[in-house]
Amino acid sequence: MEKKFHDMKTDLVQKLIPPILFLLLAVLLVNMLLYQYLNNVYVSYGQADSEHNLCPHGYFRLGTLKNCSPWLSCKAMKREVRKLKHVFLSEWKENKVAFSQLTVQELRVDFLHGLQMLKSLQSKHVVKLLGYCEEDFVILTEYHPFGSLKNLNEILNLPKYKNYNTWQHRFMLAIDYVSIIHYLHNSPLGTFVMCDSNDLDKVLSQYLLTSDFHVIVNDLDALPLVNKSAGELIKCGHRELQGEFVAPEQLWPYGKEMPFEDSLMPPYDEMTDIWKIPDISNFLLGDVDGSDLVRFHLFNIHLACKKSPAERPSSQMILDTYKKVLASLVREMVIPRTKDML
Repeated sequence: MEKKFHDMKTDLVQKLIPPILFLLLAVLLVNMLLYQYLNNVYVSYGQADSEHNLCPHGYFRLGTLKNCSPWLSCKAMKREVRKLKHVFLSEWKENKVAFSQLTVQELRVDFLHGLQMLKSLQSKHVVKLLGYCEEDFVILTEYHPFGSLKNLNEILNLPKYKNYNTWQHRFMLAIDYVSIIHYLHNSPLGTFVMCDSNDLDKVLSQYLLTSDFHVIVNDLDALPLVNKSAGELIKCGHRELQGEFVAPEQLWPYGKEMPFEDSLMPPYDEMTDIWKIPDISNFLLGDVDGSDLVRFHLFNIHLACKKSPAERPSSQMILDTYKKVLASLVREMVIPRTKDML
């Protein structure tokens, strides 16, 4: 009797082991697929960051060139940069580069501020600076053929890029955008606010879409510094701002009865950038399969972005939420596939 019971117990264990092993293997496979997907998603940006770090500050590496070159001077640009037919498009050592020259002299202060920001904030989030000439008001940067982020839908609608027109890639663009805002809010020089952002088109024009489908900031000439510890807040310009796109604290608070007067306009801080994130993300997510599901998962954090300045989440909180939502959605996508495999 005891031997029979032992044999039954052994048979039961042997029958249970294969399902348990299959379950363990399935969980392991899900984790491997999820890790591989997220690794592939983030790896190209990691490479971009390492490229910046390979060259010391004040140097750059472009295209297939192996060595770092110092930022081009006025003399070097006149000697080595060849202007092509298209506006802004030039060539340096067989590499296409973007040649920007100030044409409106009233904007000299903004131009020089933008140049200083480009020099100081070089990173994976910012367009690569190749050279400058202050006396001629010229800036040379890396050329990105897709142009500004305003061209996103037009680019993704081309047949050759249809594989990029998915919720995953579009969501990554939104993560790129929030990453840039987070970098500016936590830069080595302090907290900066993107002031050229009074409407959606204006915001999109400040950013570039790279050939490997990432977002980088290009225009930094309206980037004031907030220093809360010193009580230094900012105002985006000296004119009245209007419309639903700008944050409520950027609107004239005294009604139509009192004419706008810059000296009476209360200052504000970087939370104006947070207010605009849901609208920009909504554009970046587009109208593709799965984008509404992403919006659903982002609903609460986006709702919080529209609260009063003190109640809005930080850019770090938004970035963390975006990454968690991406990981969660990818997991939901991978697990059914794993079950099918079993």
